[in-house]
Amino acid sequence: MINVPVVIAGAGPVGMTLALDLAGRGVRTLIVERNATTTQHPKMDITNSRSMELFRALGVAEELRAVAVPPSHPFDVSWITDFTGVELHRFRYPSVDEIRCRIRDTNDGTQPLEPPMRVSQVVIEPALRAALEREPLVDLSFSTSFHGFEAGEEEVTVYLDDLKSGAREAVTCQYLVGCDGGGSQVRQILDIELEGQARVMDRFMTHFRSPEKALLQRWGIAWHYQSAFGTLIAQNDEDIWTLHSRFPHGDSSEIDPKILLRRFIGRDIAADVIVANRWTPHLLVARHYGQGRVFLAGDAAHQYIPTGGYGMNTGIGDATNLGWKLAAVIKGFAGSALLDSYEAERRPIGIRNCKAASDNNEIRRTIGALYTGQLYADGVEGDSARGQAAAEIARLGNLENEAWGIEHGFVYAESPVVMAESGARFTLDPAVYEPTTLPGARLPSTFLPDGSALFDRLGNWFTLLNFGSSSDVDYFIEAARDRQLELTILTINASDLNAIYEANLILVRPDQHVAWRGNGVSDSRFAGAILDRVLGRSQN
Repeated sequence: MINVPVVIAGAGPVGMTLALDLAGRGVRTLIVERNATTTQHPKMDITNSRSMELFRALGVAEELRAVAVPPSHPFDVSWITDFTGVELHRFRYPSVDEIRCRIRDTNDGTQPLEPPMRVSQVVIEPALRAALEREPLVDLSFSTSFHGFEAGEEEVTVYLDDLKSGAREAVTCQYLVGCDGGGSQVRQILDIELEGQARVMDRFMTHFRSPEKALLQRWGIAWHYQSAFGTLIAQNDEDIWTLHSRFPHGDSSEIDPKILLRRFIGRDIAADVIVANRWTPHLLVARHYGQGRVFLAGDAAHQYIPTGGYGMNTGIGDATNLGWKLAAVIKGFAGSALLDSYEAERRPIGIRNCKAASDNNEIRRTIGALYTGQLYADGVEGDSARGQAAAEIARLGNLENEAWGIEHGFVYAESPVVMAESGARFTLDPAVYEPTTLPGARLPSTFLPDGSALFDRLGNWFTLLNFGSSSDVDYFIEAARDRQLELTILTINASDLNAIYEANLILVRPDQHVAWRGNGVSDSRFAGAILDRVLGRSQN
């Protein structure tokens, strides 16, 4: 019988990211996927800046950008009547290149280290697969069906079918992670319920190739062109497009995708349909993110409508939160309570992002109600209706693509493995990221005096940022050595950064979140108590 530390069910972006994270920390994984290859469906089309920071830490950011939309292209979102009519309002957003310049010029902790990235899941999955296939600690098995498991106190036995040969086998592991999508078998076997609203709407996706770029980008490059009838996504700004439209009444097998294209665009175009299907988005979060030695991540744990792009991006956060914790426990220097913190930290984020996606959708509904017959009228009546609609769209805004607080401003304030500060309060503004080193927060990103990025200087495990006394650092070094914990010490002499980081000492976790901060420790015993808490070895 095969034995491996971790089995991952599902080789989508979340499962593959988790495998990369574990491999980088020296843990072998088996990742199984029932499909013969990576997805043929476009699904997500934005990798946000927080996910790109995490991909950079995993060493694959540039590899992924190589298959994305060119970095000189903007992220504009445009509301239109149709492509034979008028553009009502355009929300303008800078390109990757422009964002990089802003990041370099604004070294005050408010900026991400990485810009977001426009890329389809059809494209990003093969790039992640290529990275995994270079990893000696990852066994990637497509055409392999997961059909059950038995979880005990010491191990999990996973049952697999080879869909090519028909062979069945059992694999034992220390931990199983279900990254197997919205219909997760892992979640169903655990009998974990989903909470929220199912079937929020019905949609029809038409993924197609068309040479009519001149028409489909007639007002200039836009990532999304939107109307009450759907959203057209420019997947590569050249010839690949995806239309998500309202699902018409009737049998989905009888729907002609080209009729839906004509309705949205305003006329017939030359188009080769690559894939077309009905899909039903939800607003659901699992009641629990695991049980015992079995965990859920990504769509297995939460399912959102796409307004805001929170689906895969929330899942990447799940993977990088769970990965280092599994590795730390497997390697023996963390306690089992560290794994309990996964649900305590990530489920509130799942719930928050679910609400944000719902709120964003309500804004879209409000804009959709502006699409009356008058909007398409000729003459003064039509001009007036279009002017009023344009003003209202501008007033309502586009928070779903401007939610910097949602992307970067979350704090694991209630985590059992974070050294919370008495009386500390954090209020999330979805639209604004306020840099803070409050324990549980993402560490603010800056550039150091030598030009290097602080995030690039963080160690593979915990990092102690030292803005103050070297003797205090020695206490942490001694405590880490006693616990066989790899601790990176980074001494920073930059007075202009002191106000951003707010303390002389900051203990940073492997996922770039602050575990503890303070201006000093009295001895190695005190430092050890801090390490025990953040490693789940002690909850006192």
